[in-house]
Amino acid sequence: MQERRRSEKPAARSPSGDAVKVPAQYWKDLEQRDIREVCENAFAINHPSDGLLLPFLKENLLVDKRTHCLYRQVQGQWDRIDNPLLELLCLVYLLNAGAQSLSQEMVSVQELKSAHFFKGTHELKIRPLLARYGNDLEGFKRAAEGVGGEALDLADAAYRVLAFPKVPLYYPLYYLFWKGDQEFVPSLSILFDRSVEVHLAADAIWGLVNLVSDVLIMGDSNVLL
Repeated sequence: MQERRRSEKPAARSPSGDAVKVPAQYWKDLEQRDIREVCENAFAINHPSDGLLLPFLKENLLVDKRTHCLYRQVQGQWDRIDNPLLELLCLVYLLNAGAQSLSQEMVSVQELKSAHFFKGTHELKIRPLLARYGNDLEGFKRAAEGVGGEALDLADAAYRVLAFPKVPLYYPLYYLFWKGDQEFVPSLSILFDRSVEVHLAADAIWGLVNLVSDVLIMGDSNVLL
């Protein structure tokens, strides 16, 4: 089953279209950081001798500084996660998360300072979500709740999905869904907390949205493994 899921896992690509690679320097940089400060800024948990625990969606991932790998706990055992994009995003978040908290102000991608980045080949992954859930509102709800999404009183269905606990790489995504009918086609928006750009660059925001969208489309967080 796990091999099948791995074979179905979407191939991670960088904004340039190349396969995602994790720079070894990122792991070295993390090793040299004050782990207490990193945990305080990123809302991670120190895991003595190994590294730290980082919440992602409804999981607590082990970011192991010794082996330079990510792990997920399954039935009491730590299983290695082979997902370069997730690994890269976790490291980028941990290295860049600052002390600023959530602003609690939702903004669209057009309101970001880096809005110009999210055009053409860098559009947020919305169309595939609509293709999957445009006529399946209940399926969308199940998928969002399956990754720990918190229902919001907006649109026909809306969820606050906490990709990472803060805003940078710990930022919540708000998925607003309007179902279609004979007069209106379904639409989907992805909103961010205003503080997201304090912690994440445009390419990291793009990668994180792609990753969460893939999980929602597959309807199973095990797609990350």
